[in-house]
Parts: sequence; structure tokens; C-alpha cells
Amino acid sequence: MKVKQIAVIGAGVSGLGAIKSCLEEGLEPTCFEKSSDIGGLWRYEEIPESGKPGIYKSLTCNTSKEMTAFSDYPIPDHYPNYMHNSKMMEYLRMYAKHFGLMKHIQFQTKVCTVRKRPDFSSSGQWDVVVEADGKKKAYIFDGVMVCSGHYNEKYLPLQDFAGITQFQGSYIHSWEYKNPDSFMGKRVVVIGIGNSGADVAGEISHVAEQVFLSTRRGTWIWNRVWDNGDPLDTTLFTRYNRIMGRLYPTFLINRWAENKLNARFNHANYGLQAKHRFLSHQSIFSDDLPNRIITGKVVIKTNVKEFTSTSAIFEDGTKEPVDVVVFATGYTLSFPFLDDNSEILDSENTMFKFVFPPQLEKPTLAFIGILQPVGATIPTSELQSRWVVRVFTGLKKLPSHSDMMAAINRRKQKMQKELVESPRGIHRVQYIDYMDEIASEIGVKPNLLSLFFWDTKLAKEIFWGPCTPYQYRLQGPGKWAGARAAILTQRDRILKPLRTRVLKQSEASPSSLFWVRCICIVIFLLVPVLVIMKVIYS
Repeated sequence: MKVKQIAVIGAGVSGLGAIKSCLEEGLEPTCFEKSSDIGGLWRYEEIPESGKPGIYKSLTCNTSKEMTAFSDYPIPDHYPNYMHNSKMMEYLRMYAKHFGLMKHIQFQTKVCTVRKRPDFSSSGQWDVVVEADGKKKAYIFDGVMVCSGHYNEKYLPLQDFAGITQFQGSYIHSWEYKNPDSFMGKRVVVIGIGNSGADVAGEISHVAEQVFLSTRRGTWIWNRVWDNGDPLDTTLFTRYNRIMGRLYPTFLINRWAENKLNARFNHANYGLQAKHRFLSHQSIFSDDLPNRIITGKVVIKTNVKEFTSTSAIFEDGTKEPVDVVVFATGYTLSFPFLDDNSEILDSENTMFKFVFPPQLEKPTLAFIGILQPVGATIPTSELQSRWVVRVFTGLKKLPSHSDMMAAINRRKQKMQKELVESPRGIHRVQYIDYMDEIASEIGVKPNLLSLFFWDTKLAKEIFWGPCTPYQYRLQGPGKWAGARAAILTQRDRILKPLRTRVLKQSEASPSSLFWVRCICIVIFLLVPVLVIMKVIYS
């Protein structure tokens, strides 16, 4: 039987997982990457290639390494829990080399068009035209996996800011930001308070004269270090907590989370109070922003009403002279290579479980990583790929068009009810819920009941410990022999990079010394009492 040929568009984290998943199921992938290297968004370049989104030099992962890893390739134990982009690139290179992925990638190759073949209704095949070295080449593929990501077209809403054309200073989008050097001594306004906006504002404020962070709505701010110094996601993203989250009323969860975050710093006092409840909109990560606000280096402002030639006028009526504007206004989802895009996707990019366009006659086109998980992207996109290749091979069938549309509409209604309306919100998913949902499609969701009978130690760690990706390699297609050991040693890998100052056994901790002193004091006070009592009663 002829091996099916699969096109993978993009060699970022989603593309690498897609190539690996194809190879696992005996498919032949060809990955087209328009840049000269793997890594996608995670590859830092001082001057990014044309049309490629950039990252700033200090960018660090918001999800910890145990929650971020590919499911059958743990990140080295000595790597920090939250990895700098350079460490992430090292890991991706190791992953690609370990599984022999590089030979399946054609670099500096732009995908020009992806078009259904004339006999698509029966064959499900695609005509794909690519361009390399100024020459175009046509291919026929049995399936296409789009792994080009969210961040391929910057959103720069200049039309919403009156006077910006008369502004004599400079303005950039956050994807052009690299480091704070050029902002030395400047007065800067950063528009938008997503993760990038908070990071850029905080970093620039170390060298700028003043930074104003402008936001239409407040936000809830997490920090990476949680109780007892543990990584936040390893503490909160557990199966036990997810069950409790379903049992408790939403208002109680909101109250708990908001009180918890306000205990670190009162968001209202810092100008960050959100009108929405905690669960209704995506929160952001920032370890530094509260510190920059309390020292006055960052001033939180309302939305910019308009610009003059030298100033920004905010909706609260205040006016501040500024030299530079940074638009941290996000990105627009775009697939310019899709021919007859309207026949494949609607205006909202509707997909079944965020993967399959429901109106195609044959399920041979899939979108990987086009979602916003409340958690890590690598495991969710990898699991999507494992499901997709099972569909491509015919080992898994999709529901009918009407059933898929019904499921899509139910999800939309649920999200409209629970979430604040926003472009990113329509792709938001809860990490464990979504992982289990896709895992159930291919039979790799861990069977906790069975494990409690046959492997209690493992079951306890799966239930009470962090829901790491290795759980989805314990059984079913793609089962990995090392999954059990990876789960049982995950806490060791969390602690390894933290315990770099090894104490001698004779060196007691401060808490131990405290209790030793207490015991000594009790003995010191008790001995005279006992002696007196002995004299009295003797």
C-alpha cells in the first residue's frame, strides 16, 4: 500500500510535533519552513527575517518545563523550571535530533498556495505550490497539517488612535521590540496589557525616564513562583484541583483566586482592578510589573484617547509628553496560502475541536496549535497531531458534519456565557479538560480507576501531582515505555535546578534550629520545677 504523503507547514513547536506524529503512524511528512531554522516564534534574531514575528531577547516561558515538554521527551533535569528562549531552542534542537526530524524539513521554502485537487471529493488530496530560491514547485499531498501558528500577522489598529499620523515621535509593534537599549531616557507609552505588554513595559522602565502602560480594561496578574516556591502550573494544574473546580460554584473559585492574587498586591490600588471576574478572561504573567509600579517607573493609565504631535491624551483627561509608542496589540490569525479560503474556513475560523474544518468533504486538512490553552502549547498541539494522523490513516473517524457543527455551537454558547468577548477568547481552552478531550479521541487518556488497583503509587502521582504530558503516553497508540518513570521522577526534575547550594548534613535549617531552641528552653524551665517538686514530696 502506498505511503501517504503529508505536508506540514511550519517547523515551530507545533510543526516538530506534527512531523514526529506522522512518522509514528507510518506517514511520510514533508515540512516546509520559510525561515532558515527550526523553532518558529522561539528563535530569537536581532533582525528577524521578513514577515517573521520576532521575540524580545529576554523572553522567558510562562509555563514550567515539566508542563511544557513533549510527552515522550522530558526536558533535562538541570534546566531551569522556566526556560529562557535560548534554553527552549536547545531543547527543540535536542528533540529534533533525537527523533531524526531535520531530514524531513525543507528550509527557506515558502508555501504559496494550498488548493483542493479537482477530484478532492473522492481523493481528499491537495495541490501545494511552494517557492524556494526564486523557483516554484508543485506537489500533491494526501493531507496537510497547518502549523504556522497565531503570531504571523501583527495587529496594528492605528485607525483607533486619533492623531497618530501627526505624532512626531516613533511607534512600533511589540514584535519589533528586541531590547530596551534604544529607550534610554525616553518617555514611553505601551498600549495593551497582555503578557507582551507587561513584559515590555517592565523591561523598558529600567532605562526609560518614564513608562506609561495604557489599558482599556484591568487584568489579573499571576507570577511564576507559587506557594512554597513551586512553579505555579505544577501546583494548580492537577486532576484533583480540576475535579474540585467542577464541584465548587464558579463564584467561589473566582473569589478564592482574586483574594489570592490580591494578597500579593491589591490590584485596585495599583490601577489594575478588572471589571471581569478572574475566570472570565485570560490573566497575564508578570513577576516584575508590580515592583515597577510601586517604584513609580511604570504608571498605569486608561486607554489613549488621542495623540498630539508630542503627547498622549488619555481617556481620564490627563496629558503626558511621550517620545515613543509601543503597540502591544496582538496579532491577526491569517492563512494567506489557503486558496478559496472562504470554502474552507468561515470568518471566525470555525473548526471542530479547533483542528478540523467541518465543511470539508474529506478530513485531510488540519490546523495544529491554533488555540489559546490555559497552560502549555507544546503538549496540546502535540496531542492534536497524534489525533490528526490517526484520522489521516483512517484509524479514527470524525463525526458527521451536523454532529460536528452541533459540538462547535455548544462550545461557542458555553464560551459566550462564561468568557468576556475578545479575539483570543474564542480559542481559549482549559488545559486538562482539552487534553483529556483529545486524548479520549485516540484512547490515550490515563485510566485512573485501573491504575489505583494495579499501580497505586503511579495513580496517586497522576491524581494529586501535576498533570504532565507524560500521562498521555501510558497507554494506547504511541505508548512510551518511559512514561511511568518520567511521571514518578518529575518532582526531582523540578527541584534539581533549585538545589544548587548543597548544605552539609550538620547544617540544620533555621526552622529546625528554632524547634531545638524551644525544646532547650522548655527543659531549662522544667528541670528546676521538677527538682523543687522532688524536694517537696521527698
